[in-house]
Amino acid sequence: MERDYRVKWAGGLRFIGTGASGHSTVIDGDKESALSPMELLLLGTGGCACIDLVMILQKGRQKVVDAWVELGGERREELPRYFTDIEMHFVVKGIAIKEERVKRAIDLAMEKYCSASAQMAALAEIKTSYEIIEADTP
Repeated sequence: MERDYRVKWAGGLRFIGTGASGHSTVIDGDKESALSPMELLLLGTGGCACIDLVMILQKGRQKVVDAWVELGGERREELPRYFTDIEMHFVVKGIAIKEERVKRAIDLAMEKYCSASAQMAALAEIKTSYEIIEADTP
């Protein structure tokens, strides 16, 4: 296994994380100057699922104008304080988006394609919901 990822101390409780892609982000244990590791986990899960959602909808010829996921999570009180419950509310804005396509895309993202949500589901119950916003036609 190659070690293509690195997290380097930057003073205090700040670190610089660099991925195999070469892109970097600041990580802060105090949440004063950057996202915390647990915030990054939750955001990574949302990002992974939303990427899959958009890709699936686009392949299904749905006219997506915008999409996002709103996230919430509950963590255990005792250590380690991992997520036990996660809520993901997907919002899809587009033109004549079909509800059954959105539901199916979310199911596929969460159950088949999104590696991050599969990892998180090992310890947390993940609940999803969605809404569709009709965009103005140009």
